[in-house]
Amino acid sequence: MTHVLYLHGFLSSPQSVKAQATKAWFEKHRPDVTLHTPQLSNYPAKVKAQLLDLLDTQPAIREGGLKVIGSSMGGFLATWLVESFGGKAVLVNPAVAPYELLKDFLGKHVNPYSGEEFELVADDMQFLRDLDSAEIRQPESYHVMLQTGDETLDYREAKQKYKASALVVEEGGDHSFTTYETHLPAVASFLLET
Repeated sequence: MTHVLYLHGFLSSPQSVKAQATKAWFEKHRPDVTLHTPQLSNYPAKVKAQLLDLLDTQPAIREGGLKVIGSSMGGFLATWLVESFGGKAVLVNPAVAPYELLKDFLGKHVNPYSGEEFELVADDMQFLRDLDSAEIRQPESYHVMLQTGDETLDYREAKQKYKASALVVEEGGDHSFTTYETHLPAVASFLLET
């Protein structure tokens, strides 16, 4: 059994459209794959410990190298994991510097999926900064999918950071990556083929 980890973005959940589409695709086309879709904490200060605990309690996820799909903030976290532990990641409209972006979002929020109320504070930005991979050491470990119409993130930042990686840049679209489902066969091929 092969294990793939799906990391959702900020204010998202395993119930998101992309996470559910990924789950459905793997169930239908790759039943030999176990897809892990953890509910990531809304609190940046807790996410690192949460992911490390997941890898400790589910060691099969790391067998043969990590295989991660990360969307938005999940892409930022996937990069940290692969740079730390090795493996491969598919990044979908990944956040490059969420500690800069989220400075404008300090204060109270409600996760629209879980209904959990939480507060982003200035210290959270340092927790995120500590996870930043300033340099991509093995660019061949990443398959990066960007849409130029992303209204949340400037796709050019990710295009620059991952310039030596496999890049798919589609005109238009939005932050959700509107054609995501059509890319799932390529996502699986990149992660699962040696």
